[in-house]
Amino acid sequence: MRLDILLQPEGRASNRGYGFLWNNPAIGTATFGTNKTEWYAKSTKKLDYFITAGDTPAEIEAQYSLATGRTPMMPEYGLGYWQCKLRYRTQDELLAVAREHKKRGLPMDVIVVDFFHWTMQGDFKFEPLDWPDPEGMVKELKELGIETVVSVWPTIDERSENFGEMNDKGYLVNADRGNSNHMTWMGNTIFYDATHPGAQKFVWEKCKENYYKKGIRCFWLDEAEPEYGPYDFDNYRYYAGPAMQCTNTYPVGYAKGFYEGLKAEGETEIMSLVRCAWAGSQKYGVLTWSGDIYSSFRSMREQLQAGLNVGMAGIPWWTSDIGGFLGGNIKDPDFQELLVRWFAWGAFCPVFRMHGERSPWYEREQEFRNGVRQLTSGQDNEVWSFGEENYEILTKYLFIRERLRPYIRECMKTASETGAPVMRPLFFDFPEDKESWEIEDSYMFGSDLLVSPVMEAGATTRTIYLPKGASWTDAYTKKVYEGGQTVTVPAPIDIIPVMIKDGKEYPIYE
Repeated sequence: MRLDILLQPEGRASNRGYGFLWNNPAIGTATFGTNKTEWYAKSTKKLDYFITAGDTPAEIEAQYSLATGRTPMMPEYGLGYWQCKLRYRTQDELLAVAREHKKRGLPMDVIVVDFFHWTMQGDFKFEPLDWPDPEGMVKELKELGIETVVSVWPTIDERSENFGEMNDKGYLVNADRGNSNHMTWMGNTIFYDATHPGAQKFVWEKCKENYYKKGIRCFWLDEAEPEYGPYDFDNYRYYAGPAMQCTNTYPVGYAKGFYEGLKAEGETEIMSLVRCAWAGSQKYGVLTWSGDIYSSFRSMREQLQAGLNVGMAGIPWWTSDIGGFLGGNIKDPDFQELLVRWFAWGAFCPVFRMHGERSPWYEREQEFRNGVRQLTSGQDNEVWSFGEENYEILTKYLFIRERLRPYIRECMKTASETGAPVMRPLFFDFPEDKESWEIEDSYMFGSDLLVSPVMEAGATTRTIYLPKGASWTDAYTKKVYEGGQTVTVPAPIDIIPVMIKDGKEYPIYE
């Protein structure tokens, strides 16, 4: 799936007046060359594509989102700060972090109960040894103004209490040959068939009973690719057809089951954190993120491109793991620099979410239950975990995000009404400026803020292109520039350069 702003034969991106959606969820490839664009589906019963016209990228995006569906309004808790790590091992550990955060007077809207909090994959319920009073936990968190998010996986362990019934009813993904196990990490498991309406309802009903009735209304729907091992797509078969023809719709069905279940319970603010998406996922309240990425400046730069592409593909709710997921040692000054830069950028992303494995997590205690090793808590990943100087910087951005909350709320409202990405390339707002089509390291956050993350180690300045047709005020220095030029601005470790359009005022650096 791609909303394509077409390329000229020589390869320069330009607005040719139409967008193109390849709406074929089969396994395949797309090739973007200097002399041709090629779309290929390995197996399909029909080819489905969509072309829409418009004078500007905004018009194209609006037409596209009318066809595929627009995101609902972002829930209020989604606008603030999300605290997450790999992982809070117990109820007591999670509550201690939430209490300390609020004791320090710091804003937090969401805290996440990550994977393997459950009794068994496919049971869809808390392990009572570690989470003895989920209702009491959720109640206390709500009193602190914090929403609880719980991770759900679509993997069903062959020892799960639900495996037999799901297998008998055809709710599991089938294999045409060989062993039907899809993943052997932490147990032999098979993915449930998220394209099957009955399976969608079955999984939701289990989560309703064991999570929703305890006060939880937001879910992290992980492993949504789904992450087969190995990726033998020619061997897997869904209710919707052979995986070769339809596997890319899996995350849509996964999110749809929870969206419709929550809606049937009367919920009006619905959001699910999902690792993958397809055209139309956004109408089911999907927040995508970019997966288990490495902790490096290179990875950070790649996430900016990912976020811009996701937004232009009609999915305005996007985030990345602040600091990266893999390889970040909290005692390493180099990683601390990366984390600070990424955290500042996260404050200007659609969703502001801290997460990460934080090495070396494997040095923690080991415990086995039912023959399965239990995951540890991992290293600390709170704003006070990286040294006092860094703590001061990180807390500054917590409050910057809070001060921008009214602006971000309006951006989310616009996204739900028009399909406009919250985070988008410069050309979206300045299509007449040819130079804006070439810029890949800055972006518009809503219509008024131009954000330029610092994505190089040791940098103290940042070079920024300012689009024509507007004046720009540096939020840090307050210096005013006319558009149509490249400028170099100061970017010390505690500053992410943000330019404010046309003399408007926002409380960023006070």
